[in-house]
Amino acid sequence: MTGLPATLLVRYQKMVKNSNLLKKFEQQEIQKSKLSYLEALKIFEAMWEEAKNLGVLPSKDPMEGIEVNIKLAKILNSCLKKS
Repeated sequence: MTGLPATLLVRYQKMVKNSNLLKKFEQQEIQKSKLSYLEALKIFEAMWEEAKNLGVLPSKDPMEGIEVNIKLAKILNSCLKKS
């Protein structure tokens, strides 16, 4: 459950009585549900088509928001160098 924000993670961990058992269960489920490359590609293509149908992709301006991405990358890279 590492994808949860810190505040939700704390609440989640308080709700679960045996977090080690849950983590083991999650790992087993992940291992059981490994997708082949073709399965993953089919899912990706379906999601791409859905995004196109919704008008979200492809972006009208691929450079839109690039400044924010560059700034974020600089911050993250500086953090990696410090740790």
